[in-house]
Amino acid sequence: MAQTDVIIIGAGAAGLMAARELVKAGKKVQLLEARDHIGGRIHQHTGAEFIHGDVPLTLGLLKEANIPYHAIEGTMLQSFKGQLVPVEELEIPHWPLFVAALKKQEEDLPLQDFLELHFADDKYNELRDTVIRYASGYDTADPADASTLAMREEWVSEHEATQYRINGGYDRLTAFLAAEITKGGGAIQLSSIVQHIHWQPGKVEVITTNEQHYTAQQVLITVPLSVLQAAPTELGSLQYFPPLPAQHEAAQQMGMGGIIKILLQFREPFWEKQTINGKSGEDITLIFSQQTVPTWWTQYPETSTLLTGWLGGPPVKALKDASDTEVLEMAFNSLSGIFNMPASTLQSLLLSAQVINWTNDPFTRGSYSYPTIHTKAALPVLTTPVANTLFFAGEGLYNGALMGTVEAALVNGQEVVKKMLGINSK
Repeated sequence: MAQTDVIIIGAGAAGLMAARELVKAGKKVQLLEARDHIGGRIHQHTGAEFIHGDVPLTLGLLKEANIPYHAIEGTMLQSFKGQLVPVEELEIPHWPLFVAALKKQEEDLPLQDFLELHFADDKYNELRDTVIRYASGYDTADPADASTLAMREEWVSEHEATQYRINGGYDRLTAFLAAEITKGGGAIQLSSIVQHIHWQPGKVEVITTNEQHYTAQQVLITVPLSVLQAAPTELGSLQYFPPLPAQHEAAQQMGMGGIIKILLQFREPFWEKQTINGKSGEDITLIFSQQTVPTWWTQYPETSTLLTGWLGGPPVKALKDASDTEVLEMAFNSLSGIFNMPASTLQSLLLSAQVINWTNDPFTRGSYSYPTIHTKAALPVLTTPVANTLFFAGEGLYNGALMGTVEAALVNGQEVVKKMLGINSK
C-alpha cells in the first residue's frame, strides 16, 4: 500500500498544476490518471487548442517554460446565403437592443427564458437563433438552464480579447508541468482508474479498479464536472465511503456541455482556393455556418492540410452513441454546404479522419463546464474542503468568466493548493 502526503485524482491541467505547486512546497504527491497519457482534455489536436485572451497564469507558465505562442490572425468567415463573407461585414440584427437588455437584467434566469421574455416577436428570429447557436457552439451550453447573467459577463465586453495558439500545442505545457512534478519527487501513475475513496478526517485510502491501494492525509479530486455528476455504477465515476450527498447534488446543479470534434486531414488545403471579396482564402482561420457541423478552423498561419470541425451544445447529447461513420457523413455534408462542393469531391481529397466524441468518453463525459442559474449557489459546496481532507478542483469550479478554459483549470488548481497548504500548516 503506497503512502503519500497527497493523492491527486486526474492529470489534467488542474491536477498537474496542483501537483506542481505541492511538490514545490515539499509535499509527497501521488497523481493518478485513468488514461494512458497526461493532459485530460488536452491531448494533441483532440482537445483544447486556444488561449482565450491575455490570461496571466497560462502565459506566465509558457514564459517560464520558454514555450513560444502566437496570436491568431487571418480571416474569419460566415457562411451566409450560400457565400463565405468576412464576419466583420455582417451585422447581427437587433444586437445593440439585445446588449442593452442584457445590461438592464437584474435577476438571473435561463438564457432561453430571457430571449422569450424580451425577444419573442418574429422579427427577432434571427437574433434568437444567433444567440442560441453561439451559446451552444462556443460555450457548449444548454440555453434552457444557462445563466443569463454569467453569459452577460462573458459576452458584453469593452474589447475583443486576442486569441492565441501555443507553438506545438498545449501538450508542451502539460509536459513541462509533468517534468516539474517528477523533478520535485512527485509520482504520476497512468492507466489508474480510481473507483473507491474511503476517508475519515486526516486519512484517505484510494482504491483503483485493478485493486491498487494508495493512502494519504489528503486527496484532491480534479476529474471533470460531468464525472462528478455520473452515477456510481458508471465507468470512471467515483464512490465515496462515507458518501458525499451534498457535493453530488451540487454537481448536478451545474452545467456541463457536450462536444464532438472532427479532425480531417486532406491532400491539399482546398479552402485556400476560395475567393472572398476578390482575395484568395489562404488566410482563412475560422468559418461559422448554420450547417449541422457549424464551426470549422484551419491551422493558419501554420502550413497545414488539417481542417477541424466543432459541434457543441445540446445537439451533441443526441449523438452520444453515434458512430464515426455517421458523424463523418454529417461533417462532409456540412463542408459541402459551406464550400459549395460535392461531398464526394471532398471525400476524394481526404487522407485521414478522426472523430473525438468527448461526450462518449467515460473519463470526460462532455466538453467543458458552463454556468447555470444554480452554479453560484452550488460552487461553494464543492470548493469548501471536506473535513480538511477531501478537496475538489478543475475548470468547472473556477468562479468567473473564464470558466471552461485551461486558464480556469490552472488557476483553480493553484488556488486549491493554497487551501491545502494553509490547512497543513495549522
